[in-house]
Amino acid sequence: MELEMLRHSASHLLAQAVKRLYPDVKLGIGPATNVGFYYDFDFSTPITMADLEKIEQEMTKISKENLKIERFELPKDEALKLMQDQPYKIELINELPEGEVISFYKQGEFVDLCRGPHVNYTAKIKHFKLLSITGAYWRGNEKNKMLTRIYGTAFPTKEELEKHLEALEEAKKRDHNKLGRELGIFMTEENVGQGLPLFMPKGAKILQKLIRWVEDEEEKRGYVLTRTPLMAKSNLYKISGHWDHYRDGMFILGEEGVDDGLKALRPMTCPFQYMIYKNGIKSYRDLPIRYAETSTLFRNENSGEMHGLIRVRQFTLSDGHIICALDQVKDEFKNALELSYYIMDTLGIREDITFRFSKWDPNNTEKYINEPEKWESTQKLMKEILDELGLNYVEADGEAAFYGPKLDLQIKNVYGKEDTLITIQIDFASAERFGLEYTDADGQKKRPIILHRSSIGCYERTLALLIEKYGGAFPTWLAPVQVVVMSLTDRTIDEVEKVYAELKAQGIAVQKDTRSEKIGYKIREAQVNKVPYMLIIGDKEKEQGVVSVRGRKDGDLGAFALDEFIKKIKHEIETKAR
Repeated sequence: MELEMLRHSASHLLAQAVKRLYPDVKLGIGPATNVGFYYDFDFSTPITMADLEKIEQEMTKISKENLKIERFELPKDEALKLMQDQPYKIELINELPEGEVISFYKQGEFVDLCRGPHVNYTAKIKHFKLLSITGAYWRGNEKNKMLTRIYGTAFPTKEELEKHLEALEEAKKRDHNKLGRELGIFMTEENVGQGLPLFMPKGAKILQKLIRWVEDEEEKRGYVLTRTPLMAKSNLYKISGHWDHYRDGMFILGEEGVDDGLKALRPMTCPFQYMIYKNGIKSYRDLPIRYAETSTLFRNENSGEMHGLIRVRQFTLSDGHIICALDQVKDEFKNALELSYYIMDTLGIREDITFRFSKWDPNNTEKYINEPEKWESTQKLMKEILDELGLNYVEADGEAAFYGPKLDLQIKNVYGKEDTLITIQIDFASAERFGLEYTDADGQKKRPIILHRSSIGCYERTLALLIEKYGGAFPTWLAPVQVVVMSLTDRTIDEVEKVYAELKAQGIAVQKDTRSEKIGYKIREAQVNKVPYMLIIGDKEKEQGVVSVRGRKDGDLGAFALDEFIKKIKHEIETKAR
């Protein structure tokens, strides 16, 4: 709480400095975050990164002035008069409920609308740093004006700030948005559009490996594969409830009353798989039915929220729906979580995961299906499951899906920003809406329960996190290029070709480098590209029928017979060693 208060106060310090330097600036909002703070501004003329230094100097000056930070309250009419030159503040004040306390904080000549709390004097805000500038739509809505967001961070001590800045520099090196492009994994193109990444051969190869592995693992665990359309008529989404609760996040096609009417690109797979379930009579003996699909989905994310591969407008999800009886829910939920554990363990990210029990907000019935009794009973069931599993979770009101509560497996990127990687959800509403049923042992028709789940999550987001986790140096089984075979001289090119062909025949992702370059240059290039193994063939190796092996991690490993090396690397690949 003290750190949050310090950072919130630092955002006011920033706003005061900006107001002194740019008197006609319009102020947005300036909250603390889990890694620092930001403030949104509407400048009459754009600023650049070069301007941050003078803003920071002004902040330091204000800090040294040791201004007292004081809270005061005003009635609504006086608050509006005070903020008459600040349209964004006027908008916020006008939206406050009648009787709401309208509080302000004053430091010197600067006054800001704010709930607080803050530190008592500006001199307490000493150790801060402005970090970046970006665009941000007012209130996150792309229909609103684009403002300028200035990010910064602050700490109680100089040592803590320096340590954080050092960690940030390391994070920049591992940032998937930078590293993924440098390694030729993905790219973006203005003419294609924001949030629509293009996967280059290396990135496509990694995704292919992940998808094949996950699909095979799901099949082993009783899932059956489906393949469903990328779009549907609005009727389908009206039945599911997405049309009422999620329409703003969908890409709508066509026109009402023309041809087949309105359609939408699918933001989820569930209603399509429900239609497959309905094709034929089901009995209790058929349950549980586990449908899985590698689904391309589309969500109309706001421009300001998109970031690299973490949040995009078209993505691929390891989607799945388990349709089961009520007495099967606990086991199926646990099995779904166990599958995700296995995948996270194999990828080496399980220790990075935290758990969030996402519940509905009974005060926001527009966002959710308004059936309080079903919400309470379903949330009670999920809590029982989570407690039986012994999970250390936090509860979050207002984060549920509109049709039921969920367990979110949360993970942070290199900058500490948290996102959901995997979810398991209990749906109490869709079976009724779609008329899903089965015949029970007593011959009665009953409604099943539906679990929505993902095993690896969104492939693009997972790939981004793996790039950052490994700094682009993927485990051998996942590396897009596992071996580079290099010629030491032109005399050994023919031997390189033979070794290359044999490795390729063994299913190993191999490249050859027969350029007339020095071997040190070739090795350095392979190391920059994070290739796990380099095989070097000179006259001696050719004569002895061996290859000199160099490992990305361990350096020179000595000479190997080719079949010996193949055995070594295939074992590494098959066991998915890290």
